Parts: sequence; C-alpha cells; structure tokens
Amino acid sequence: MVIGGKLHPRFDTDGPSRMMRNGLGVARIGTATYALCEEGVSFGRFARLFRDELGCTDALYLDGTVSSLWDPGARRRDAYPSLGPMIAVFRP
Repeated sequence: MVIGGKLHPRFDTDGPSRMMRNGLGVARIGTATYALCEEGVSFGRFARLFRDELGCTDALYLDGTVSSLWDPGARRRDAYPSLGPMIAVFRP
C-alpha cells in the first residue's frame, strides 16, 4: 500500500470498494504497526492511515473480510474458524 513513503499508484483517493482490511506498516527499522479496521474502508484511505497518521514509510495489505485479532492484553479474541497467515509478537 505504501512504498518508500508513496501510496501505491493504482489506489484511488477514496475508491468504491469498502471492506474490512488489515495491514502491517514499518515506520523505522525495528518498529512495526499492525492495523485492523472495524468497518469497511477503501484502499486509499487505509493506505493514508499508515502513511499520514501512523508515520509508516512502507505498509503491506494483509487481508480483508477474514480479518481477526487475538489480543489478550486488550481482552479481544475475534472468532473466525478458518484463518490463513498469522502474525505473532513475542517479547525477547
């Protein structure tokens, strides 16, 4: 979605597709930010979240309608039975 601080050139500013989206952005080496939207959002708006509000120079779209999160600290455990890739964060 964001490559070297620039939005992907094929994204409209606020295109018609509104889906749940999640992505992973990097602001600087060693700092990653994961975002999961609560409601449908366009690719352009979601990409600008990473670049303009979260300060990420690079961001990757991960998936849409099957997005879910398990975050024990936030007491959140979304229930989707069939999930694909997972991202896990562990403390050293």
